Amino acid sequence: MARLHEYQGKAILAANGFKIPRGRVASTADQAVAAAKEFAADKKGGEVVIKIQAWTTERASIGGVAFAKKPDDIRAHAARMLAMKVGQFPVEAVLMEEKIDIEREFFLSFAIDDAARAPVIIFAGGGGSGIEERAASTRRIPCDVKHGPLDSAVGEAAASCGLSPAQAAQLAESIQKLFAAARSVEARSLEINPLVLTKDGQFVAADCRITIDDYAVARHPELGIEIAREFDHPPTALERVAYAAEQNDHRGTFYFAQLATAAAKDSKGLVGFHGAGGGGSMMSMDAIVNAGFTIANFTDTSGNPSASKVYRASRIILAQPDLVGYFGSGSGVASQEQYWSAYGLAKAFWELDLDIPAVIRLGGNTEDRAVDILRRMSGLLRAPVEGYRKTDAPAMIAERFAELVVSASGTKWKPRAPRMPKFVKDKSATMLPVKSGRVWIDTSEWSRIRAAVETHSGGLIVDRAGAPVASLSWEEFANKDSELLACDVECRLAGVEGFHIELDIPGLDELIGEAR
Repeated sequence: MARLHEYQGKAILAANGFKIPRGRVASTADQAVAAAKEFAADKKGGEVVIKIQAWTTERASIGGVAFAKKPDDIRAHAARMLAMKVGQFPVEAVLMEEKIDIEREFFLSFAIDDAARAPVIIFAGGGGSGIEERAASTRRIPCDVKHGPLDSAVGEAAASCGLSPAQAAQLAESIQKLFAAARSVEARSLEINPLVLTKDGQFVAADCRITIDDYAVARHPELGIEIAREFDHPPTALERVAYAAEQNDHRGTFYFAQLATAAAKDSKGLVGFHGAGGGGSMMSMDAIVNAGFTIANFTDTSGNPSASKVYRASRIILAQPDLVGYFGSGSGVASQEQYWSAYGLAKAFWELDLDIPAVIRLGGNTEDRAVDILRRMSGLLRAPVEGYRKTDAPAMIAERFAELVVSASGTKWKPRAPRMPKFVKDKSATMLPVKSGRVWIDTSEWSRIRAAVETHSGGLIVDRAGAPVASLSWEEFANKDSELLACDVECRLAGVEGFHIELDIPGLDELIGEAR
């Protein structure tokens, strides 16, 4: 589920009739001071609250909420918060708001009840931190998916709080508005904690958390959600590149999320993780963590992905600096043809001149062929690449990975642009455009190329007479990017310099160039 920041959620609440504190987002300490001065001018020097905009609970306990009045104090708090990291990711903004005078707090939440297959509103006559532990004091208000919460249940909830008739009516109206706000953006959940009653008798949404159904994101471009997935941090530049790669190729699934940018204390190092299948990937991540490593990213390529998708995933994983190794392991019972994944990995490892160890478990159909491809490619690299099968337990290969990392004597990965074969750089080859890339063929080497690849191309690249692409329409040829990638790798393994496919990953090389 895609998340929104507090300030974004409050804008949705305001559009649906809720009162919210006056506020402004700031990404610098100067902007924070300017916002505070505006509030102070209207309230004759009143306090402001400064809150980090980060997807975490208990912001106050980590120093992410502060009250201040003097400009110097406001500047200091804002500067400190904007230098914070939540987990391993930086805080990019703070929300400056006028301080409100609170008389009483309430908890109000909309969610989808999967068991009932219907929306539900959860209400409590008290808010703030620790509400989860006070579950006995909450009420569940059933909702009709079209018409919202039941009027009788709303009335009972409002009447249970000991409010005046006017205040109870306001509270009941707020409960109805919550459903309208959630429905307006197809929210999966919408929480106001706390909804406060101010000392002048107004109900105000003092905080807000919203998650949007992933499938609804495309219908709501006004929300500005970049990636329709649930992260615990705003999307990083590398996650944006990965998401774009997935959107451009729907053959199988590619999921990429960054987890850490530096190894934990006492860790054996930062590891690039490449899984295949959710359950098996989780088990494999546990194995590598138990072996003493910090996982830099979670990546999943499953559902019968193309070789080119696996290649792009591997390139993106290796855009992360300071990795001590590359660990790949998935379900072990996948129905997909594992040799396609092996070809994608092999191409990426050669192009980037891999110099850190890699351990890859490709269990499932054609696993023997996949392991053989990795074994042969390992001989062309500066670091060992070892392939394993479904019968090899993740814990065992994690132990082997640890041994290889020790043997590498502290080598850490430095991201780099892919190398190009000499015949391409010399511009002596014929270039043919293909799906999201281009193929380079040295036609003078065609007889050697054919011998190297014909058994692996499935008859799709070489016709029966031995002529290149003569039996294919142009559209068919251009869409054979995975088969062409396999030809590229087989030529490389056979020592034939004359066939190369270049696959685009928009934004990746620029990102690596900025980091170097």
